[in-house]
Amino acid sequence: MTKIDIISGFLGAGKTTLIKKMLQEAFKDEKVVLIENEFGEIGIDGGFLKDAGVQITEMNSGCICCSLVGDFGTALKDVLNQFKPDRIIIEPSGVGKLSDVIKAVQDVQSEIEIELNNLIAVVDATKCKMYMKNFGEFFNNQVESAKTIILSRTGKMNQEKLDVCVKMLREHNEGATIVTTEWNELSGKQILEACEKKNDLIEQMLKEAKEHQHHHHDHDHEGGECCCGHDHEHEHHHDHDHEDGECCCGHDHEHEHHHDHDHEDGKCCCGHDHSHEGHHHADDVFTSWGVETPRKYTKEEVKEALEVLSKNDEYGMILRAKGMLPTVDGQWIYFDLVPGEYELREGSPEVTGRLCVIGSKIKEDEIAKLFQVQA
Repeated sequence: MTKIDIISGFLGAGKTTLIKKMLQEAFKDEKVVLIENEFGEIGIDGGFLKDAGVQITEMNSGCICCSLVGDFGTALKDVLNQFKPDRIIIEPSGVGKLSDVIKAVQDVQSEIEIELNNLIAVVDATKCKMYMKNFGEFFNNQVESAKTIILSRTGKMNQEKLDVCVKMLREHNEGATIVTTEWNELSGKQILEACEKKNDLIEQMLKEAKEHQHHHHDHDHEGGECCCGHDHEHEHHHDHDHEDGECCCGHDHEHEHHHDHDHEDGKCCCGHDHSHEGHHHADDVFTSWGVETPRKYTKEEVKEALEVLSKNDEYGMILRAKGMLPTVDGQWIYFDLVPGEYELREGSPEVTGRLCVIGSKIKEDEIAKLFQVQA
């Protein structure tokens, strides 16, 4: 029986980093296949993971919750027949809904010998509040559907902000394990044990909850209150206010009078109406732009472009940028960018340079000029 682990996470949360850690420290004695789904036309993560010796099946036809679901069963069967793995890791697009990925697996579970095992949501703790407020339809779905929530970048937060983050997550998922310790302090085996040990406990909790509900089904819900003691009358409303002056682009516009970031009629600053949860596909809200390029860069050129892209919203609302580019001195630069920050590192040579930018209302022509390539 092949185990299926789904490792989801919003754009830039750190899914790839977590997968690499788990492959090296928890799954090194297993035969593992990674099924990836990149949002957009240019697949990037395969290049980041190939050094780990994992077979990559890239699926670049769109987000997993829409265009990919139709052939998902076929893809799983092909992987099982060809590689006969002990474990399959599914890494959905950062803007995919975890519930849809789970359903896609469940739909074919009776046809093939697979066990739906770990359901993980990786959450960037420093951006949890921002993403929950502005992209709750996608972000919250991942949190609510997960059995384990693994926080990244907790070392960059003070205790008060970390507590707020955990509280917000608990409001959407009471039973999941939440891993708050920095990853470099934990082994991959510790993380795996936390995921799988708690899953058994959750199943028991769910069973007990169902039994409890069965014995108390005749309780009236007075005054709009459910038997859990919470008022659900006004549930599903989105709060798009920018607390602390923070916009969903990650910039502080509190004192910039030329920006109007009020959310009228339920609209977020990305220009889309998120007031009715469950209504949108990722393609309605997010845009992906990517190119392959043979151009050789200096490290300074890449750094300057990323500085501008991470701190300037004139290119649109940039949520994620990734790339692998050759340098003039024969090296390769790999980069990752999320709102307000980025990192550069050396990487293995690729067949050609590639870069990908994901966001909302992004200006493709301007980004192409920034990286000195053709759109």
